[in-house]
Amino acid sequence: RALEAIGAELRGRAVPGAVLQEVFAARLLRPLSRCLAGDAAERCRELALQLLQHGLSLGERPCEALPVLLPALAQRLCPPPAPEPSEELRLGLVQLLHLLLQRCGPAAGPYLGDIARVLQATLLDHYAEVRRESCRCAVACAQAMPEHFHMQSESLIKPLMQTISHQHYRVRVDVIQATGTVIQFGNGKSVDDVLSHLAQRLFDEIPKVRQAVTTVIGEWLLHLRDRYSYFHKLIPLLLGSFSDEIPENEKLAWTYWEKIGLQWEKENEEDLKDKMDFSLSPSHYPKGVTRPGLGCRELVSRNLSKILPGLCHDITDWVVSTRVKASQLLYTLLLHAEDHITQHMELLLRTLYQSCLDEESEVVKNSVKAAELIGTFVSPKVSLRLITSAFEQTPKASCVMVLAAVIRGSPKEILQPHVAQLGNTLSQPGVCQRSEEVFYVEQLLCCVQALIEVCQEDCKEISLQLMKVLVTIMAIPSSQDLKEKVEKTMSSLAEVQQLDSFHCLYKQHIIQLMEWVSVSCDGWSCYSPEVLQLEVIATHSGPVIGEALDDFILILKTCLQPNKDPQMRLKLFTVLSQLFQKASETINSQGLFPSYLETVIKDILAPNLQWHAGRTAAAIRATAVLCLWALIHCEMLSPKEILKVKDELMPQIIASMDEDSKITRLMACRIVDAFLKACGRQFDEDKFKNTYTEVLKRLDDASCDVRLAAAHTLANWFKCLKDSDVKSAMEGHIEFLYQELLIHLDDPDQNLQNAVLEVLKEGSVLYPDLLVREIEGVVHKHQTPLYCNQLLHHIQSAKESA
Repeated sequence: RALEAIGAELRGRAVPGAVLQEVFAARLLRPLSRCLAGDAAERCRELALQLLQHGLSLGERPCEALPVLLPALAQRLCPPPAPEPSEELRLGLVQLLHLLLQRCGPAAGPYLGDIARVLQATLLDHYAEVRRESCRCAVACAQAMPEHFHMQSESLIKPLMQTISHQHYRVRVDVIQATGTVIQFGNGKSVDDVLSHLAQRLFDEIPKVRQAVTTVIGEWLLHLRDRYSYFHKLIPLLLGSFSDEIPENEKLAWTYWEKIGLQWEKENEEDLKDKMDFSLSPSHYPKGVTRPGLGCRELVSRNLSKILPGLCHDITDWVVSTRVKASQLLYTLLLHAEDHITQHMELLLRTLYQSCLDEESEVVKNSVKAAELIGTFVSPKVSLRLITSAFEQTPKASCVMVLAAVIRGSPKEILQPHVAQLGNTLSQPGVCQRSEEVFYVEQLLCCVQALIEVCQEDCKEISLQLMKVLVTIMAIPSSQDLKEKVEKTMSSLAEVQQLDSFHCLYKQHIIQLMEWVSVSCDGWSCYSPEVLQLEVIATHSGPVIGEALDDFILILKTCLQPNKDPQMRLKLFTVLSQLFQKASETINSQGLFPSYLETVIKDILAPNLQWHAGRTAAAIRATAVLCLWALIHCEMLSPKEILKVKDELMPQIIASMDEDSKITRLMACRIVDAFLKACGRQFDEDKFKNTYTEVLKRLDDASCDVRLAAAHTLANWFKCLKDSDVKSAMEGHIEFLYQELLIHLDDPDQNLQNAVLEVLKEGSVLYPDLLVREIEGVVHKHQTPLYCNQLLHHIQSAKESA
């Protein structure tokens, strides 16, 4: 009650400051301090605190309270004994300390040790508001006694760093601001103790926390007494804010950085005089990017050797956010360092080779941008020598990715003398054929695209080498999307050479490509990349392949011998059959293929039609038969040509009618049919006999298509025999054939019945009376006499018309 009465008396009337000071100092200060420090009643301590705050706020000589109040505050806030239990009172006590520091200023110097001891305790208080007020107290203490504060500043660093990761973001902000001021006015050596903690706060989720870090680092770089010693440690933290997702934070960092650069320029004007007067802006600079000022560039260049090793370590850290931030910072540093990058190339390239393989796309994106800056600022003599030397070992996809980025960043005129070297490097088998991994070949394609994009018409010099690379990429089994990209790149290469299409590129290089791909063709297997490359050249060049038949047919002749790898032969036959299907647009586009027909048939197709055990051998025979049929179907194999090769091919084609493959049997029937049409009238007795016996078996085939084709072939057989000299010698065979065909005339398949009816109508011309007798002998056995009657009627009509 006494305290309440005193409070009411003091607040109830306007007491002059001098009077209040006399009363407060002489009568109230010590009793109130004792009450504050040791009264058991919380209400009494609260009232005493309020009265002390009132007296200190309005009294004229607040410094007189220091010897009495500070021990009381220390007793109540610093254990042991136990500190003030009430959170609100602890907050009030710290506010009272803040008020003392504001009112007393430098006079509080002799008590700096007690103040520091209090703050060490309150900075770790469980109540967040006490921590915040303690941070403000630390700032006030540093500003109040700047000449003496350095003696105790280090003691505050540990509790501040213990609080910097507090769960409340406002506490974190206050701690960061307090840390900035404590070190600014205190001992600069403490920078080393706080840097890692501040760096961690740059990853804070709250923008205001990151903003506070940026402000503190910026102020240190401008005003810290020993800032020159810490440039290499502080610059990365400030530049790290350039990539902040909040535009205001990014702008703040740039504003500070520009000020720091200008200040450093003024401080080092003598050293920079020549550069300020005579330095020229680079002729080639990244588009859309503002060039930093000279001071900023010099600061980075002079400290780069100290920054890079740690940064290159961080870019491969296990924490994703650290790797992303490090990759962003690397780009910013290289943008500032410009041609000073050169002396750090080996370390940079080793780092980029790793970071470009990162699973995080943002890291890869920033690493590629950094590599482009190498192209912009570093001489190709240096960069390309170092990168291509890595290719001499086992080139990784990341090496190729870095090379593509360096090319993209390079000026055309600077890169021009190195174009030939680049083309030769990329087209080496150890580079372009090193891996079938999609990621690797995509980067290889990016390299070619970068060369075309940058060098434009200069690519004419390495057009052949680039075509080799593109053919190799297209030959690798991959998605259709990648093949479309390759084709688009070929079109770009043609365009920069003022050619109409990529077919013109093939026309320009077809002979060299054939020579390139065929160097080792005698030893090819199904695993040889050259097989797939030949397929691309043959099928993708369109009509151009028709201009390189000498080389192409020679390769086929070498590789399609029966003693060569079966899977490889199967692949090449498949390619050949594709070409034959559109012969006039591909292999015969120039009308030259017929002159190679004899070689193709006798040296390529015939040897591969011979029977050998195994599924692969059967597949080879099937594709060989398909090729032969394609030749006949597209009319490249004329009746005259058929006559030349019939003796060699006919036995093997007839044998093919007994293959397991339905398509092979079908094609064989059609080929025999074509042979009969072309030269059946020249057959001798044995050929007629051998032909019909095998074709007749196909009427029992499991496939309806084969049975119909066989029937059609037999009809032509009858036509040929009708005009042949051996007709009379074949009467017994014809009788047997009549009997067999009449059985099939009663087949359940109506289509086959109609086909057999046509065959018998054609054959009835040979021996009509014999056929009539055979019909009359079996008509009663048929399910329906309809077809027999039609056949009899046809024979009768033929006799009457004759």
